[in-house]
Formats: sequence, structure tokens, C-alpha cells
Amino acid sequence: MQKQFSIAEAKNRLPTIVHYVEKGPYVELTRRGKPVAILLSIQEYERLSRKYTGFWNAISEFRRKTEDEGIEISDRDFNGLRDLSSGRGIELR
Repeated sequence: MQKQFSIAEAKNRLPTIVHYVEKGPYVELTRRGKPVAILLSIQEYERLSRKYTGFWNAISEFRRKTEDEGIEISDRDFNGLRDLSSGRGIELR
């Protein structure tokens, strides 16, 4: 299905377009060839509408969820993730 429809086309094909955007991609609506609106799924709208919680709140929520689910993270889980070599292969002069 195309991703762009004139408002008149969208009016005539609305049920089909709604089914299309429910599955993921958005549809652009145009008036006289210029984009004027976007039709997207409620899931995508909710994702885009979420407030930014900030790093500290996100990490606190992550810690709470892992504790609630009984997931234990130890120092062993982080072994080998960081390159400890001097300069990480960059030679300084």
C-alpha cells in the first residue's frame, strides 16, 4: 500500500488505511500535493507521546523491575565489556 494519500482518497479508503496503520507504518495525508497530516497507530502515538523520564528515573525503574522479577546482575555479567587497554588502540604523540 502506498504511504501517501490525498484527503479525498483517504476519505474513500479510510477503513483500509486504518487497518494498514494498525500494523505499523504511518500514512501521510496530503492536500493539493502537500503533506498536511499523518495517520498512525495508537501504539505509535502512545510511544511518541511518552514523556522523557530522564536517565536517573529510567535506571531506577530498571533496577526496580529486575528486583521485582528476581533477576540478579553481578559484576561477572560485565566482564569483557570494557576495553581496558591504554588509549584503546589510539597512539598519542
